[in-house]
This record gives sequence, C-alpha cells and structure tokens, in this order.
Amino acid sequence: MSVDFKKICNDICPIIKKFPKKLDGKKSILEMKENNGSNWKQMEWMGFYFEYWCNKNLKKIMQMPYAKKYGRVSFDGFLEIPWDFKCHAIESGNKVIINDSEAISNAVNEFGCIGVILVAASVNYDNESLDFKKWHDVLKGGTSNYEKKRLERRAPSRKRKTSMNISKIYFIRIDDDLLVRCGSFQKNFRNANGVPRRGKVLLDLTKMNEHVEYMINYNDLN
Repeated sequence: MSVDFKKICNDICPIIKKFPKKLDGKKSILEMKENNGSNWKQMEWMGFYFEYWCNKNLKKIMQMPYAKKYGRVSFDGFLEIPWDFKCHAIESGNKVIINDSEAISNAVNEFGCIGVILVAASVNYDNESLDFKKWHDVLKGGTSNYEKKRLERRAPSRKRKTSMNISKIYFIRIDDDLLVRCGSFQKNFRNANGVPRRGKVLLDLTKMNEHVEYMINYNDLN
C-alpha cells in the first residue's frame, strides 16, 4: 500500500505548530487533571501532555486513539496510517524509544509505513530536595504502589522533569528500510514478576536522513 506521507504531514503541520514552545510541569499536570486527562498521575508528564494536547487538537482530522490493536498494542492516532506522538529530552542523547517492535512491523506490513511526531525539547529537572516529586505525590493522594515497590527494592528514583523548552518537532516516516537500521530496547529485559518485556523500536536521531519528512524548528518561529 502506497501513501503520500508528505501530504498527510502537510495536513497535520498547521495544527502541530500551535503546540506551546515552553511548558511548565505543574501547570501541564494540573491542566490534564482538570480536563480528565487519563495520565496526569504519570511521572513522564511531557509525553503524556503531548498526547493529551494532540487528542484535543487533532481529533477533527484524525481518529484518536486508533481503534485497531496489534495484539495488546495500540497507536495514538490514525490518519491514512497509524501515528504515535512522542516527547524526547535532548539531554538524554540521540536514542529515542518508540512503540512495540512487533506491532510497528505488523502496521508497516499493512500500510507501508507509520508516522511518528516527535517533540525534541531541552528540560529542567527536579532539585535535590525533590520538591516537584513531593508536590506530585501529594496531588496524586500519596505514594503510588509502583513507588512503594521501588522503595522496597531500594532502587534509585529517577529525577522528574519540571519544565520543557521545545527545540524541534520531527515528522518521521517509519518503514521497512528504517526498521532494518533501528535498534531494539528492553528486548532481553524482564518485569519484576519475571515476565519478559516486549522489545521496542529504538530510533537514532542522527541516522534518520530521508525518513524525516518534515521538521518544525521552534527556534525559527516567533
């Protein structure tokens, strides 16, 4: 199946360009909470806020979420092809974890490609006193079960991101050619209960070349 990926991007871009350049973590979480966003309790608020924003602003042109599932895995939206929305902290390097490898491969077999809209942003992190984490825990009504299990294992807590400043937004076409060159994340990992984790596609932002169909450079926007 052949799709005009560039044309689809042109339909989406005018809306995505309205996404705020700067986001404050507390304000973003409160907005999701007050508007019944389903993931406001999650620590990785950046990616969930972008999904929440896209759900609100792209729903007139895109099916959100995409109703079809590949096994237990779904995609964030559908407009001629499946789409996923991701956020990436520039400080963490050039590797970006995308969706389930098998699901992506099956969707690519069905449609020829899938699309990923990736926000790349510089971020600020919580202070040494973990004030942001403490604020979020209180808002959630206390320590989560996940956090309690982490404490039992004496595992270190990841620092929360407190704000983001967007640099670029990429529109990435994932097809068989790119999948062959992609790495895999958590392929040999296991969950706490011993069940193997499913492998996920790992993108290298320095090696995508022609697969970036369109890019919004926020440094060029007013």
